[in-house]
Amino acid sequence: MTPTPYIIFQGQCREAMTAYAAVFGGEVTLMMTGADMPEMEVPEDKADWIMHSELAFDGGVLMASDDLMGGTPTMAGCSVMMEMASVDTAKEAFDQLTKGGEVVMPFAPTPWAEGFGMLTDRFGTSWMISGPAAMG
Repeated sequence: MTPTPYIIFQGQCREAMTAYAAVFGGEVTLMMTGADMPEMEVPEDKADWIMHSELAFDGGVLMASDDLMGGTPTMAGCSVMMEMASVDTAKEAFDQLTKGGEVVMPFAPTPWAEGFGMLTDRFGTSWMISGPAAMG
């Protein structure tokens, strides 16, 4: 089994998943709106919000939607962990995700990784970005 992160947004799912595809080199393979699901009673003002989306990239899948029915609290106590193939690609992803976001732990070498950092991006998603394991 492989866990798949599923992120809930407040109307920014399309923009966030498109941005994540650019950061991680993936492809958005599915993007369904509330209007695409006529059997669901989606509020009119949220018909263009994303009901379900999938981003496929080397090594995994990220799924997300907007909070069409309301009531989903902001992401707390959870982060999406991405281990990148090299410290350079990890640093590049970290730097891209920090634009408009907030750094929680600056990207730097650690005892467990050649580079590691934590942030909350402009969409409210918490990330842990890691390079390869430290040799030591």
